Amino acid sequence: MMRIACPNCGLRDEREYAYGGEAHLDRPELDCDDQAWEEYLFLRANPKGEHAERWVHVHGCGVWFNLIRHTETHEVVAVYVMGVARP
Repeated sequence: MMRIACPNCGLRDEREYAYGGEAHLDRPELDCDDQAWEEYLFLRANPKGEHAERWVHVHGCGVWFNLIRHTETHEVVAVYVMGVARP
C-alpha cells in the first residue's frame, strides 16, 4: 500500500485518497474540433517511470493536490499543491 503525504494532514494510507487522473492537462477551447476533444477526454500518457497525477484526500481534509509517482515501484517522488508547476 502506498503512503501519501497530504499537504494539509501529513502522511496517510492510500485508502484515504482517490485518484483523479493525469495532472497538468489543458482543457481545449469550446470551439475546438472533435479530434481535440477526443484527445483531451480519452488519450492519456502511460509512462514507465515518473508520472504526474491528481489526487484528493477524500477521507480527510478534502483537498486536491498533485503527486509525482513512479509507475513501476509506486514510490511517491513529490507532492505539491494544485496550480503550481511540476517540480
